[in-house]
Amino acid sequence: MPDLHCRALPAPLLPLVDAFYRAHRSPMRTDRQAQVWVAQYTTIVAALCLRPIADGYWLNSLFVAPTLRRQGLARQLIAQALAQADKPVWLFCDPELHSFYANQGFAPCASLPAALAERLVRYQRTKDLIALCR
Repeated sequence: MPDLHCRALPAPLLPLVDAFYRAHRSPMRTDRQAQVWVAQYTTIVAALCLRPIADGYWLNSLFVAPTLRRQGLARQLIAQALAQADKPVWLFCDPELHSFYANQGFAPCASLPAALAERLVRYQRTKDLIALCR
C-alpha cells in the first residue's frame, strides 16, 4: 500500500472532500471558513475541518472511509492537523468515542466559548454529545 499523506487542502480542492463525504453517504460537508485536512493514499480516505472560533479551533466533520477504519488513519490525521495548533481545540463527540479522543490528548471541557456552547445545546436536543478540548 502506498504511503499515507496528511495535508491541509487548498481551497480550490475542497469540492473533492465534499465528494468524498457524499460518496460515503455522510451528511458532513466542508466548512469554507475552516482549514480542511485530508489523509490520502492516491485518493482521499479521511478528512476533517478545523474552524477558527473564539480563541481556538473547533474540530468537526472528521470522517474515515468505513472500509479503512481502525487502522489509525483518524489518529494520524488529527495529529498532523493539530501539530501547529497553538490555541485550544474543541470538539463534540458521542460518549462512546471519549476514550479515542482521550488518547489524542482531549479531555472533557468545563467551559466552552459562547458560540460553541450554544451550538452544543442545540445539537444535544437530538444527539447524545459531549464536549472535549485539548
